[in-house]
Amino acid sequence: MKLYPESAYIQLEFDKIRTLVLQRCETDYGRQKAEQLRIHTHKKFIDAALKESHEFKQLIQNGVYFPNDYILNLAKELKLLSIPGALLTGEQLIQIRKLAESIEKIFRWFDAERKGAYEGLYSVIKETYYEKAIIGLIDEVIDEIGQVKDSASPELKEIRMELYRKRNELRRVFDRIVSKLNKQGYLAEIEESFMNGRRVIAVFAEQKRTVKGILHRESDSRKTAFIEPEETIHLNNEVSDLEHEEHREIDRILRQLTARLASYSALLVTYHAIVGEYDFIRAKAKFAIEINGEAPIVQDKAQVHLVNAVHPLLYLYNKKTQKQTFPVSVTLDESQRILLISGPNAGGKTVTMKTVGLLQMMVQSGLLVPVHPNSEFGIFKQLMIHIGDTQSLEFELSTYSSHLLHMKYFIEHANGKTLFFIDELGSGSDPNLGGAFAEVILLELLKKHSYGIVTTHYLNLKIMAGKTHGIVNGAMAFDEKNLQPLFHLVVGRPGSSYTFSIAERIGLDKRLISQARQMVDDDQYRLDKLLNRTEQNLRDLTKKDKELERLIKENERLKKEMEHVMDKEKHRQQLNVLREQNKISEDRIAYLKDMERKLKQITLEWKKEEDKQKLIKTINNLLFNRDEKKAVNKIQKKIESKYKEVGGEIKPGDKVKMKRNHQVGEVLELKGKRAVVKIGLLPMQVDLNDLVVVQEKETTAE
Repeated sequence: MKLYPESAYIQLEFDKIRTLVLQRCETDYGRQKAEQLRIHTHKKFIDAALKESHEFKQLIQNGVYFPNDYILNLAKELKLLSIPGALLTGEQLIQIRKLAESIEKIFRWFDAERKGAYEGLYSVIKETYYEKAIIGLIDEVIDEIGQVKDSASPELKEIRMELYRKRNELRRVFDRIVSKLNKQGYLAEIEESFMNGRRVIAVFAEQKRTVKGILHRESDSRKTAFIEPEETIHLNNEVSDLEHEEHREIDRILRQLTARLASYSALLVTYHAIVGEYDFIRAKAKFAIEINGEAPIVQDKAQVHLVNAVHPLLYLYNKKTQKQTFPVSVTLDESQRILLISGPNAGGKTVTMKTVGLLQMMVQSGLLVPVHPNSEFGIFKQLMIHIGDTQSLEFELSTYSSHLLHMKYFIEHANGKTLFFIDELGSGSDPNLGGAFAEVILLELLKKHSYGIVTTHYLNLKIMAGKTHGIVNGAMAFDEKNLQPLFHLVVGRPGSSYTFSIAERIGLDKRLISQARQMVDDDQYRLDKLLNRTEQNLRDLTKKDKELERLIKENERLKKEMEHVMDKEKHRQQLNVLREQNKISEDRIAYLKDMERKLKQITLEWKKEEDKQKLIKTINNLLFNRDEKKAVNKIQKKIESKYKEVGGEIKPGDKVKMKRNHQVGEVLELKGKRAVVKIGLLPMQVDLNDLVVVQEKETTAE
């Protein structure tokens, strides 16, 4: 992205963002990446960077371990590795091994599932591979503390064995000499030491000529002399020669190992970059968590659609001081390319402008930003800014001259991929003349199809924005009753500067305020008051809308609760029905089990009982009695509702009821102990004991 002026990144405080990311890096590579943080203009680079940061942020928030623990700064070692004939020490080779080990862990971490879940992070290593031979080569020669192993070469093994024997021999001889001289009282308190890599004894200075050997030096007090005994000189020489041979062999082995690793020099440089890249991504993710950063939608076109965006630096400062940070929502698209913000000073106009500019630079740098995830960012190739007093002493330019010089550059270089910010357009000159120039500048930038935000107090610009397609008014809300800025952007209408209200707030003499009001043009004063009232009314309506929305949500909640209660009641009723049905089924099962038991009993009795007719009657009663009882009960109720029993002697012509089946008929004649009874159309003989005289009940007229 091209910036104008070059200090634009400082004016928008992007340099502070880079510093905060840099402070969270642990490797030199990551710090260098943060220091040189690029602002991309190609969507694929922006999307990739945002995806990496977002995925690492998820890992941190979910407590998922990612294997980039080692803090490796191996630029010097890797550069040395690529030089022919170079030699890496054991400690340096251990660092190279840690690098390869770290890469191995990263490759193992990306199993089949994680490759798909974290595509952005996997893309960092996607084009390379892990070479296990690097660790193998180092482990053949170097142990875990960076020393060359005895098994590194047969020559080294033989030298070290001989060196071990000679040192033991030297120790025995030396101990014998020390014991002897100690008995003679020649030795000082120190007894022995090492000088120039050779073992010496410490004798009193007056005895130094008594002990044969080589005098290496005397102590500062001249009381002690350090002598190499004559008996150990040849052994010390042999040990020294063997140590030199050991060093030469170690150097040869290390040089040979360095040469073998040099074939993997380019791959190790890639590994080093990968570890640094993950460190840089982790730093971006940590910073995003601190500012509540999200990955917004990025469109490959010029536009701005911020939802609940906050200035990240202001958010961090307010979080420390436990103050509230007010979010802002801004949209710039083809229908409204330029937003003209008006309102009182210290109301948040410049902060709003800086928030949009800084977040745009952060997104195009691949940094997560503190906005709602539904926010959409476009891609701009130019960003121009003009904020504050730009008086130039070097070129003897006044504030307004410098202002026009910047506007000249804006007009000459702006295009459809330009995002610009102008603070106090037209200020520094006569309001009428400066306002006229400001209108011309705005219209020219609109013709260039540029996008931008402009702050102003000029009334003519507010009027122009209201009637010009592509320019939209915006106002910073102000509580006139409490004389406090609300830091809330209202798009679609101009704002008042609240000049007199602010003067009252700071306690200016009311007489002076009254005088100033009389000097202002009546129309302009009335318009400013109208804007004030409109803003207050709109704020009241907004408050009522929010309350109405809250009540609607509360109503919806109560409705859902009622539906839930009704569903529970319906469910309870269904359970009761099922319970009754189950009870009927249980009665039916009990009846069938009882029937089964009785039938089995009848089967057994059939084999024993001789009177089969009696048994058949029992079976009939058992099988058909249940239905007969129901029918009899029904008939009985019907007869009892129509007839009443009177009893007495039965005579021909009487109405009688059969006791068994409750049927009613007329007696035709008597035959001994039986009577001929006409039931319906058919006469039948019935025992007198099974009959009872009845009389039809009298019906009462309603």
